[in-house]
Amino acid sequence: MNQLEQLKQFTTVVADTGDFQAMRTYSPQDATTNPSLILKAVQKKEYRPLLEKAAHDHAHRGTAEVVDRLLVAFGIEILKLVPGRVSTETDARLSFDTAGTIAKGRALIALYEAGGIARERILIKIASTWEGIRAAEVLQREDIRCNMTLLFSLPQAVACADAGAQLISPFVGRIYDWYKKSTGLDYAGADDPGVQSVHRIYDYYRKFGHATEVMGASFRNTSQIVELAGCDLLTISPELLAKLTTSEAPLTRKLSADTAQAAPLEKITLDEKGFRFMLNSDAMATEKLAEGIRLFCADSIKLDGMIAAIG
Repeated sequence: MNQLEQLKQFTTVVADTGDFQAMRTYSPQDATTNPSLILKAVQKKEYRPLLEKAAHDHAHRGTAEVVDRLLVAFGIEILKLVPGRVSTETDARLSFDTAGTIAKGRALIALYEAGGIARERILIKIASTWEGIRAAEVLQREDIRCNMTLLFSLPQAVACADAGAQLISPFVGRIYDWYKKSTGLDYAGADDPGVQSVHRIYDYYRKFGHATEVMGASFRNTSQIVELAGCDLLTISPELLAKLTTSEAPLTRKLSADTAQAAPLEKITLDEKGFRFMLNSDAMATEKLAEGIRLFCADSIKLDGMIAAIG
């Protein structure tokens, strides 16, 4: 049994891609997308027709509407290939706009439902800023399920759980990147700061009874994935999914609700001031959140440009 097959015994495997062929190959339960993945996909000739159709059919509605239609078109095609859910991201330029994020989440769900997709199969991805978390709190009350992304710290995770978010996506690889650059050290296995962060968040959720799902994301190597076996979900790139299928090394469960009970963690209570102070006190989380928003914004602008060029 290869490592991917072993992993699926403990954890829901999610494909982190906009590539339909990868989903056919690895049979994930769910799939996630983001602006960077969609931008990468539409530059391939096999996905170009989705971009052109959205641009031509909805040009009169403006670029923002065309982007929404394109994201939903990808999502609908993905849901033909996975039995579970697809995550569709809100515009990163709304990361500090609660009302704008709420409106975008509602608009995306309306497009999916118009396309015959039940909202239970959609996760709306929102940046884990204070404003984004407040938007998720409203959307969740409307039965619009949210996937909180660009998450790098325990206070972000606590605030998301308190808001009732369906799922969080802590970024393992980007945390690893920061510490490797900051310290000059390489990290592996259980010593990886990204792995430790997700482990801590998972233990906190299970110890204090939070229902929010934990989905590790942004992996740099299979070691990080192996160390998080047992996490609720892991979203994995096609390249790393392929590596997992080529190894038959033993893979054991590392995270569980039972072991979480013994974790030396204290319950955290956060209001806005406490959230901002704790996040600001974590240089890594502050820098990676800001960087992630900038990068997603840049790719969204590039996608806007591609649509404008077609129009």
